[in-house]
Amino acid sequence: MKSLKKISLLMTIVALMLFAAACAGGAKKDTTKDTGDKAGKELSGSLVVSGSSAMQPLVAAAAEEFMANNPKVDIQVNAGGSGTGLSQVAEGSVQIGNSDVFAEEKQGIPADQLVDHKVAVVGITAAVNPGVGIKDISKENLIKVFTGKITNWKDVGGKDQKIVLVNRPDASGTRAVFNKFALDGATPAEGITEDSSNTVKKIVNETAGAVGYLAFSYFTDDKVTPLSIDGVEPTDENVQSGKFPVWAYEHSYTKGEPSGATKAFLDYLMSADVQNKLLKEQGYLPVTKMKVERDAKGNQTNK
Repeated sequence: MKSLKKISLLMTIVALMLFAAACAGGAKKDTTKDTGDKAGKELSGSLVVSGSSAMQPLVAAAAEEFMANNPKVDIQVNAGGSGTGLSQVAEGSVQIGNSDVFAEEKQGIPADQLVDHKVAVVGITAAVNPGVGIKDISKENLIKVFTGKITNWKDVGGKDQKIVLVNRPDASGTRAVFNKFALDGATPAEGITEDSSNTVKKIVNETAGAVGYLAFSYFTDDKVTPLSIDGVEPTDENVQSGKFPVWAYEHSYTKGEPSGATKAFLDYLMSADVQNKLLKEQGYLPVTKMKVERDAKGNQTNK
């Protein structure tokens, strides 16, 4: 009888031990889930982005949305031109260098150390003061205007006004793209030199006879007039089809493969929220909708 009681007590103790172990195992599993170990830690950190002024409105808008969703991340977006962005990311003083041109096109940039992230496409065209009186110009005459061979708008069907050139500095990616694809590589004559696209727009708007060049994203009102070239309008559709010649990829370069907040932000730039909505709102085109593509040498082919 005593043996039976001992056995019964032993079985009860074993059962209690098994129950306690099961409870402990369950609690451990719940704790892991509650602490978010499986979902990953909350994103934090800071990064600086510099470079292309044509890209600045897009990247700044994306950064604002990204920081709203990730309050422990701080992103500072500066302009300065594509050359500046490439130089600074190469030397490691910024995490992302934005550029309108391939790194291979900029002399002195160690392109083999940089990783290219093509985040958008931008169209660029000549922008004139509305009082000039033209909306279309042949490429031949556009080259003559910017090289100083034509100095009055009346010679291309416009008002009797002296032409005032507004150029970009040598480091500007917008300048490089415009010179290469709109001017066929010709060197522009001397004029007002200004890097900021917002300032270029302001100068062209306020200066009689002025002409500069801007990304499509800056033609959001009637303060300046975008010019068609050889009868081809500067529209998204004409850029996508390859009919309008002056366009470029918008590159976000990193020094080596990105990680942490930098990688997360670049992934966000390629997300549906940005590619399908924000790009259009900011006047850019998704890379995925292009029917043509270009390499670093400027060769354009159909996809």
